[in-house]
Amino acid sequence: MHPYLDLGFVQIHYYSICIFIAMLIGVFLVLKEAKRQNIDENKMIDLLFYAIIIGIVGARLYFVIFHLDYYLNNPLNIFKIWEGGLAIHGGIIAALIFIYFYTKKKDLNLLKILDILVVALLIAQAIGRWGNFFNSEAHGPETTLETLNNLFVPEFVINGMQINGIYYLPTFYFESILCLLGFIIILIIRKKCKIGDLTAFYLVWYGLVRFYIESFRTDSLMFFDFKIAQIVSIIMVIIGVVLFIKSRKNPKFREE
Repeated sequence: MHPYLDLGFVQIHYYSICIFIAMLIGVFLVLKEAKRQNIDENKMIDLLFYAIIIGIVGARLYFVIFHLDYYLNNPLNIFKIWEGGLAIHGGIIAALIFIYFYTKKKDLNLLKILDILVVALLIAQAIGRWGNFFNSEAHGPETTLETLNNLFVPEFVINGMQINGIYYLPTFYFESILCLLGFIIILIIRKKCKIGDLTAFYLVWYGLVRFYIESFRTDSLMFFDFKIAQIVSIIMVIIGVVLFIKSRKNPKFREE
C-alpha cells in the first residue's frame, strides 16, 4: 500500500487528499444548510475558515502532547501532518472553543450553529478516516483472513490491512461506516429535531462509536493505563445526554 500518489514531479499523500475531500464536502453541506436557515453566509464562511485552521492545529497539538518525547527530539516532524497524527478529539475541542466565542461575538445561536456543523462533521469523519487506511494506521490487533471475511470487510481493505504478511483488524473502516450511518440517521431525523438535538445526538453517537472502536485499537493515546479517547468519549456521551435533557426541561435554554 503506497501512502502517496506519485505524479513524478511531486508526491501527494493520500492522507492529505482524504482530509481535503472531507473538508470540501463538509464546507459545502454547512453553507448549503446555513443558506436554508437564512444564516448570514459571510459569517459562516469566516467561522468555517478559522474553525478548520484552529481545528487542524488543535488536532495536531493534541496528538503531539501525547507523544511529547518523540517530538521534542524531532521538532520539525510536528509539521508533517500528511504522515498522520491528527486526533479528532483535539480538533473538536479547539474548534468548539473558537466557535463558542465567535457565535457570542457575532450574536449567533451556538446550538443552532453546532446543529449545522455536526451533520457535516459526521460525513467528514467518515471520509477522513480513509486517510488512516492509506497510512496503514489506526488499526486493531492481528487477526486472520477468515475473520475479516466473516466480518464482510471488502477485499481491497483486507489487502490493505495485510501489513508485512500479517492481517490486522481495520478499526478505521468500522468507524468510517458507523460515522456514515450516523450521518444518514441525522439526515432522517433532523427535520423533526429541535435546536440542540442534533448536537446532542452527535455527542452520544460518536462518543459511543469511538469508545467501542477504541477498545480494539493498538495505537491509542494513553493516560497512564487509560485510553484518552475512551475518557473523552464518556465525557461526550454525558454532555450529550445532559444537553438533551436540559433542553427538554428548559426550552429557553435553546435560545440563550
